[in-house]
Amino acid sequence: MATNNTTALRADETRNRQILERIPAGRWGNADDLAGTAVFLSSAASDYVTGHILVVDGGWLAR
Repeated sequence: MATNNTTALRADETRNRQILERIPAGRWGNADDLAGTAVFLSSAASDYVTGHILVVDGGWLAR
């Protein structure tokens, strides 16, 4: 995710490229990418969802 904690990684051309090559979405995530997940989890649509890790990472873990 593009945050203050990842500023140095994003500023480093080599490391940034390596990370982006691993993310199928091809970009750093941002706060807006979490909005749909937050709405889903706070709505009745997720009432029967328990014990699940919902990954919002642009595909990083899918590799």
